[in-house]
Amino acid sequence: MTETRKKISLPYLFDKVSKGEPITWLTCYDYPTAYLQEQAGIEMILVGDSLGMTMLGYESTLPVTMDDMIRHAQAVRRGATTAFVVGDMPYMTYQPSVETAIRNAGRFMAEAGCDAIKLEGGAAMADRIRGIVDSGIPAIGHLGLTPQSVSALGGFKVQGKDARLAKKILDDAKALEKAGAFMILLEMVPDRLCKLITEQAENCIIMSLGSGPDAHGQLLIYHDMFGLYPRFKPKMAKVFGNAGEVILNGLKGYHDEVIGKQFPQPENWFGMKDDEFEELGKLIEADKNAKCDCDCNCDCNCDCCKTEKK
Repeated sequence: MTETRKKISLPYLFDKVSKGEPITWLTCYDYPTAYLQEQAGIEMILVGDSLGMTMLGYESTLPVTMDDMIRHAQAVRRGATTAFVVGDMPYMTYQPSVETAIRNAGRFMAEAGCDAIKLEGGAAMADRIRGIVDSGIPAIGHLGLTPQSVSALGGFKVQGKDARLAKKILDDAKALEKAGAFMILLEMVPDRLCKLITEQAENCIIMSLGSGPDAHGQLLIYHDMFGLYPRFKPKMAKVFGNAGEVILNGLKGYHDEVIGKQFPQPENWFGMKDDEFEELGKLIEADKNAKCDCDCNCDCNCDCCKTEKK
């Protein structure tokens, strides 16, 4: 950013929608990346449970805990002081009951300073959304490909391609909006379905992740857009810079220079003045010549003697 901006707020986001200005949204899981996103002017940051895969190396998002999420959300908040930070509710932290959902949503707000929470699911989760919103916590819904339910959905694939499933996603979006969600993320749904949901939304912001250009804004997974996730490359992720390749080449260069004794060079280490080094030698020699007062009458600087050395 060229100048310090004010804290991003809900009125700011809705004002952008009213002006037809797209909202920028990225995932983030750590302080230095959050700082860079803040400087770049990114308006929203999602501390996603995708950190289970991108940061912790799990095969899915399911093992992620609330403690994992809180720790990463705290780091992101410290790095991005004005961005609108969203905490992603991990698996089984809201599904069991409305009370459980409210309690865990509150942790994001109280312990990490988040501005809102996000949870997955349609009409079946509307009461969770309503309970959270009634507790004074802004809530975001998530429809389409919902990673926590990927097994039930048949894998990581587009959702709502046929009319029946598309109608269900449309109905779910209406249910979430009615329950009080101020925003809904549509992940990997057909572009025309995303456009239809966006057009029908009355007081709800619609965001797209691989769902076309007609939403109110776009979300990308940070690691996908910079080539930092090695297991797969999603179609919806444009690579804006291959940082993964740059880092890998740097690591190989470091390895080769250390093996070849090219690193470090004098500019990479710290020295000591000659007179101080000579004084150090004298101190070491004095220790060698010191005698103790113990019965052994040894010539070494042993630990058995508790009195002052001669």
